[in-house]
Amino acid sequence: MIPLKEKISTEPGFQYVIDNMELMSTSGRQLMLHQNLFTDAEALLSEYDNIERMVAVIGDEERKPALDTLRHQFMQLHDLTGTLANISRHSVLDEIELYEIKNLSHICTIAAKSAAELGIADILRLPDTKSVFSLLDPDSTNIPHFYIYDSYHPQLPDIRRQLKALQIHLDTIADDNDEKKEMQLKINDLLDKQNDIQRLVLEQLSEKLHSHLQLLTLAHNQMAYGDFLLAKATMAKRWQLSRPSLSSDGSTRYLSLWNPRLRHRNEELHQRYQPVDIEIHKGTCLVTGANMAGKTVLLKSVGIAQLMAQYGFYVPAEKAQISIVGDVAFCIGDEQNEMNGLSSFASEITKISSVLTRAKKERLLILIDEPARTTNPVEGKALVQAVATLLDKESSQTIITTHYSQLGLSCRRLRVKGFVESLSDAIVTPANINSFIDYSLLPDNSDEVPHEALRIASIMQCDKEMLETAEHFLQKE
Repeated sequence: MIPLKEKISTEPGFQYVIDNMELMSTSGRQLMLHQNLFTDAEALLSEYDNIERMVAVIGDEERKPALDTLRHQFMQLHDLTGTLANISRHSVLDEIELYEIKNLSHICTIAAKSAAELGIADILRLPDTKSVFSLLDPDSTNIPHFYIYDSYHPQLPDIRRQLKALQIHLDTIADDNDEKKEMQLKINDLLDKQNDIQRLVLEQLSEKLHSHLQLLTLAHNQMAYGDFLLAKATMAKRWQLSRPSLSSDGSTRYLSLWNPRLRHRNEELHQRYQPVDIEIHKGTCLVTGANMAGKTVLLKSVGIAQLMAQYGFYVPAEKAQISIVGDVAFCIGDEQNEMNGLSSFASEITKISSVLTRAKKERLLILIDEPARTTNPVEGKALVQAVATLLDKESSQTIITTHYSQLGLSCRRLRVKGFVESLSDAIVTPANINSFIDYSLLPDNSDEVPHEALRIASIMQCDKEMLETAEHFLQKE
């Protein structure tokens, strides 16, 4: 069981997705954070079905009034976790907690009616809470506010009438009058009786609600689920996400996969964004390409899409077919300062070692970005060869980006196409360089990686003497 809240810190791009969820309630957010990774295909497909039907509801203008009413009920949903726990412990609820319960039963009834009008009652499965509302609304006021009504106890009406009359009379008596003191004693005595009766009423109502605990818990949870589901469908429509299918051959395929955070940033800056197509199979796939060619973004995009798919979201791709895994393991540079006291290499290699151990026991999606790049290149190359070879034997899907050449491995290789053929007439700057890169992935049967570092430095108009000196040393190799 891997709750979503444990994964949002592994990759900022996934945190971006979660931060953009349009949830109406704290309860919906808590349900989302505690959503476990789907590993059961039937349950996952059922969730996709629910999103698909909710997306259809959002797109139907004729059903907008009912949908707006449903949204409003989700906005009125309070987090009743503590109140429900008090009911389960047979605690005496206070008037605020009883209001929360009455409000829940009220909004659940309205939401159930809206869900029926929208044709999604079977998805939300909201229980009938009218019996709870009647218990807390003995005078049939039909309002969600709670009050200890006179009808809860036969003595309450008379006590309250006496208190009101005495208080009115008290206000007419001069200060420091013996009659006023006597009147105040009578009021205090009646207040004590009223408080005792009200305490008794609270005890009786709390005990009666204990028999409705299962119903109330279901109502609270299903309202939270409705909020979460509507937020998923809203994101799917707003971001134009697609419903993934499940792979029958253990492979994962994306057509026009994109990274939400990067794409939205580029759109804000009016910059080009290029989606990519990729197939991911069992074993190891090495991805090579020039610097700035989007290899790290590729890994993050694949990881985010897998997490979204298996937490029951639609995915950022034109078309997707995913293979269910037990977890997504990121080994990417910007995560490596989490182990205090270790160098970047020590942190990185410790994380990779842990992933190797896990891969022998479970099927993972493993994403490793340029391993061993911060250590001796001879030993670094050997480590990359070892990691790639060992993971290629396992059932996990592994993508490793690297700049090492001549690895002598038989595993699958892909290369980012890279810079366009001719840049002779172009003015390239740090702000527009991505417009001159083709991020497409090509099969690569060679054992070489692109040598474009000096070309990129030249395009970026770096110091000429540095470039000439580097070229001199390169020719001596």
